[in-house]
Amino acid sequence: MSRSPKGGGKVRSILSVSDLSARDLAGILDRTKTLKQVMKRRDGPSDLKGLTVGLFFEKPSTRTRTSFEVATVRLGGYPLYMDAAELQTSRGEPTKDTARILGDYLDMIVGRVYAHETLEALAEFSGVPVVNALSDLEHPTQIISDLFTISETKGKLKGLNLAYVGDGDNVCNSLLLGASMVGMNVVAACPSGYAPNEGVLRRAEENARRSGSTVRVVDDPKEAAVDSDVVYTDVWVSMGEEKERSRRMLAFRGFQVNSELMKLASKDAIVMHCLPAHRGLEITDDVIEGKKSVVWRQAENKLYGAAASLGFVKG
Repeated sequence: MSRSPKGGGKVRSILSVSDLSARDLAGILDRTKTLKQVMKRRDGPSDLKGLTVGLFFEKPSTRTRTSFEVATVRLGGYPLYMDAAELQTSRGEPTKDTARILGDYLDMIVGRVYAHETLEALAEFSGVPVVNALSDLEHPTQIISDLFTISETKGKLKGLNLAYVGDGDNVCNSLLLGASMVGMNVVAACPSGYAPNEGVLRRAEENARRSGSTVRVVDDPKEAAVDSDVVYTDVWVSMGEEKERSRRMLAFRGFQVNSELMKLASKDAIVMHCLPAHRGLEITDDVIEGKKSVVWRQAENKLYGAAASLGFVKG
């Protein structure tokens, strides 16, 4: 039996970008801008005062963990990091049983997990808001900070051309959904067999029809890069896919973001990578360190996107 919301009322979670309306997303991006201004002055609002935010992490993390912990503290809350390997779930306890108890102890849960179904169980049985900090299907909070970074750099979102080059992974899935929702034209260049999730792609195409943009998936990075305003890439081998490394190295040959590919993009195009980066594989050192790279600003903005996401689900 699923659990009633803690404290009554309706619980807002962000498990997918699709959990947000276009208006919700715009509001979160506006809030991200405001929070960056005040948090850089160490003058954060008390959005989470008195609240405990549990970080349920099955996967290692540098930026995501740190950004959510710091965001919680700066907003007046208390972060509690929970390594799933040290919880009873690692010994076979069903996620729904753990979720029921965590819902009694915590006010929010941030989950970084292998299977998206784990997040769904946490949301269904805890009765508290759950934020997806990465699953095998999506990474919505990454895309919130990414869209903010693009807007901050370019001054707009609608009408821009975004090229994603690489694996049709969780980041690509959320990027398709978020970019199409705000009116960006998106082309994802992925090798055969590594395309984005079909259900996600259909939802992104629906978003594009509403926003007046376009969504395409191709198998040629050069085709995607032509006249692009944003070139985005991610690792070829994500956590949990290490056994596929040899096969992926062959499949992704030619899908590198390098100086030759960037010549096809707009003169003022920017380069993005959600990190960690494997230099010499999906991106070259000269490009990630070059003048077009906004990777370090993108990483910094994860802090403010995390804060805005937590504030949104709190309501």
